[in-house]
Amino acid sequence: MSDRTAGMTVVPAARTRERTLSVITLAAGEFHAPSLSDFYPPAVLFAGTPFELDRLMLVRLLMTAVLVAVFVLAFRSPKIVPRGLQNVMEAGVVFVKEQIADEVLGKETGKKFLPLIATIFFTVLFLNFSGVIPGLNISSNARIGMPLVLAAIVYIAYNYVGIRKYGFFSYIRHSIVVPDVPIALHVLLIPIEFISTFILRPFTLTVRLLANMLAGHIMLVLFFSATWFFLFDAAAWMKVFSPFSLLAGIGFTLFELLVIFLQAYVFALLTAVYIGQSQHAADH
Repeated sequence: MSDRTAGMTVVPAARTRERTLSVITLAAGEFHAPSLSDFYPPAVLFAGTPFELDRLMLVRLLMTAVLVAVFVLAFRSPKIVPRGLQNVMEAGVVFVKEQIADEVLGKETGKKFLPLIATIFFTVLFLNFSGVIPGLNISSNARIGMPLVLAAIVYIAYNYVGIRKYGFFSYIRHSIVVPDVPIALHVLLIPIEFISTFILRPFTLTVRLLANMLAGHIMLVLFFSATWFFLFDAAAWMKVFSPFSLLAGIGFTLFELLVIFLQAYVFALLTAVYIGQSQHAADH
């Protein structure tokens, strides 16, 4: 399903000219300041249908295919002593297992939920990584569709865990009722706990990933487009600023690589935390 059908933003049909927010568009020889409207480029395939594909959707599909291909190539004929790609991907899986799943849930429960947590970690990581790949230049997590889907998966998973263990009504009660507090405080605490557990969690998961990748992408485009502007469009005396904007863009690209990893780590970590809290809702 495309993000337009998710209902976040409606793009006017009368728009006849729209550029994708990408450094490569600067090759046209004109300076275009980035804007949020550029995250909704024209449809490439299946226009006007629920399966409409624009550039960002194609980036999602491409990076998903790359993720699947990497895992297939890494583990199609695993060796006892891993080398090359197998070694790299095993290190990634071990990191998720030991530093997230086992650390938060314990070894027995962590092993049970490792497939879900690892899938979320690597999905977020690979989709984010497209933001610094030349020619792609954008993370498809910078638009709400994919972060919302991932947050919904986590929401369903941790509530399913709690409901399966305690039953629906008992799970809700354990999740929102704080024990050993004065009865009068329940009037205040129960709504707070309900909103925190069942409304804010998926909202913050979605917005945290979306906002970080959107802001990072806009910053990169600003730095590199400013370099182009100073070199080719600005007055002669302003050309001296182009090396500074270029260095800032390179530096921020390195910082964005850290953000890409941290966002995958935080999303996977919070998935494990929420599952653990649902399993132990009675110990609220």
